[in-house]
Amino acid sequence: MRLLDRLIARALRGPLDALVAEQVARQVQELKLDALYSYRWHGDRSRLHIPDTAVVNNALFNMSGGTITIGEYAFFGHDVAVLTGTHDIEQFGRARQLAFPKSGRDVVIGEGVWLASDVLVLGPVTIGEHAVVAGGSLVREDVEPYTVVAGRPAKVVKKITLPTT
Repeated sequence: MRLLDRLIARALRGPLDALVAEQVARQVQELKLDALYSYRWHGDRSRLHIPDTAVVNNALFNMSGGTITIGEYAFFGHDVAVLTGTHDIEQFGRARQLAFPKSGRDVVIGEGVWLASDVLVLGPVTIGEHAVVAGGSLVREDVEPYTVVAGRPAKVVKKITLPTT
């Protein structure tokens, strides 16, 4: 290595090391955030429809028994599970594991819906636009638009009044 090259390398070593360390730290942070905000799915991924405007955090989606469609601007708390699958309780052993409907258990989550943390949605069900599902709730039946539901199973606790324009 020529003298000039060694001098340049020595002069740049500190700032270059700092830039590399900063970039590595940024990537590590992004990986941590990605893990926290990455959803998981089971089944055919093409049966899951999430618009870019929706925020689903670390939800779990199971499309083994139908499709899941999420509306614009819907958002989820953490650890939400949306399941289209079920199993035949009249079967036993391996037969029960394999006995599940492949369709007909669709879930539709409307525009602007808020599913708080730890909500469990079991299809087939439709949650109407701008509805709110309280944390820890179990949704087994349709939820009307502009409605707040809570509990296991979820029951109506309030109607949301639309703002006047």
